[in-house]
Amino acid sequence: MSTVAAVPKGNAMSTSLKDKLPPLGVLGPFIALLAACIFFATQTDRFLSGQNFSLILQQVMVVGVIAIGQTLIILTAGIDLSCGMVMALGSIVMTKFAADLGLPTPVAIACGIAVTTLFGLINGLLVTRLKLPPFIVTLGTLNIAFAITQLYSQSQTVTDLPDAMTWLGTTFGLGGTNVAYGAVLMLLLYFAAWFALRETQSGRHVYAVGNNPEATRLTGIPTQKVLLGVYVIAGVFYGIASLLSVSRTGVGDPNAGQTENLDAITAVVLGGTSLFGGRGVILGTLVGALIVGVFRNGLTLMGVSSVYQVLVTGVLVILAVAADQMSRKSAR
Repeated sequence: MSTVAAVPKGNAMSTSLKDKLPPLGVLGPFIALLAACIFFATQTDRFLSGQNFSLILQQVMVVGVIAIGQTLIILTAGIDLSCGMVMALGSIVMTKFAADLGLPTPVAIACGIAVTTLFGLINGLLVTRLKLPPFIVTLGTLNIAFAITQLYSQSQTVTDLPDAMTWLGTTFGLGGTNVAYGAVLMLLLYFAAWFALRETQSGRHVYAVGNNPEATRLTGIPTQKVLLGVYVIAGVFYGIASLLSVSRTGVGDPNAGQTENLDAITAVVLGGTSLFGGRGVILGTLVGALIVGVFRNGLTLMGVSSVYQVLVTGVLVILAVAADQMSRKSAR
């Protein structure tokens, strides 16, 4: 008579529970965000208010949208250092076309997005056709975008913009809290990016290219087209971020974008996306951007100097990258 070994109920239940729980790399950013909110709620009474949370969303919406494009590129094991300055150039183009040339607002906005998309195309072609390292390519286009921005704007802020161009910076009432339309747009873009990466074939190709480009190519997937498409789409997101920047400030600022590239990379890393490519969740990037926004907002409410805010951000980035490294080693 055959016997069947009994499996202890406790082990079966724990195994089943492990299978149902998301991996720590996904939960980590949410836990960090929750812990940060709890900490600042105990330090200042003003933190836990709908108006303050709305302010945090407004403060991160520009970097948050840039970080979507940055996430796509980092998922392919690349990086884009030019994103902040390309965003600034897009904002100057659309504001000067509207204010100085008198173009209709939709046309001016489209021209600004077209310029940022063109830079994405240039980055993608240099990476895919000439096989140049993304770090070097985007470092070069960062400087080119900065120079063009300063020359075209003559280092002057563009003002007297039409109301339609700053509409996304206006707010609407929601439960006694004023919420910016731009913040809603950012959340919708994250949902669209999440759906595309999770549910579409093209989205799965992005992960495949970042995980193992040679094996992906051998399966018949056009890896170079995927890479080029990622950089172009990232350029589109930078253009949308240009519009959000103009909407939030009400001007075209040629000095904008000088730290947004690092802030976007910070959001991606804190959100759990691996700098080595092929692993990450786009919604984690949103959480990463919120973590940075919560820390800066909370420390400001506590009266902490902005220098220490930068210090804390740097420490968070190092911890996130270290955690990613340890996770990769343990997975081998």
